[in-house]
Amino acid sequence: MPVYNVHERVLAADASEVGALIDSLSGGTADRPDRLWPQPDWPAMEFDRPLAVGAVGGHGPVRYTVAAYVPGSWVRFAFSGPRGFDGFHEFAALPLDGERTVLRHTLAMRATGPARLSWPLAFRWMHDACLEDALDRAEAACTGTVARPSRWSPYVRLLRSLAR
Repeated sequence: MPVYNVHERVLAADASEVGALIDSLSGGTADRPDRLWPQPDWPAMEFDRPLAVGAVGGHGPVRYTVAAYVPGSWVRFAFSGPRGFDGFHEFAALPLDGERTVLRHTLAMRATGPARLSWPLAFRWMHDACLEDALDRAEAACTGTVARPSRWSPYVRLLRSLAR
């Protein structure tokens, strides 16, 4: 089953500011905090080393390797788990003009085996909520506020309670 899922937000910030959010992924230290990933509401994005090609890690049950990285601009992660997630997800900072940038997250994969059920029944809903929370976090980092904060659906709240 092919899956193509895109979340994006136009941010009132230049591309270097939005790119710095991407660069902070999996930081989690006092001197280099992660300013994009929506922890503590979601499992932290963690790697075996700083963000760079070849770094291995993930968040929660979703595992991946950094497959490509252009600092300040773009990072791509190749899935290694859960079983049946065959593809990638990525963040990109796409400049519109000197004052606005699109922050885009793209997930492209083939769901095979058990993922043919786990993706549409659970992972998709959790993924969408997590990514919207990340975009809220990015908007707050760039502007100090969030115009329309995302809200978790009742189904996402149910899935989160079952996952505990």
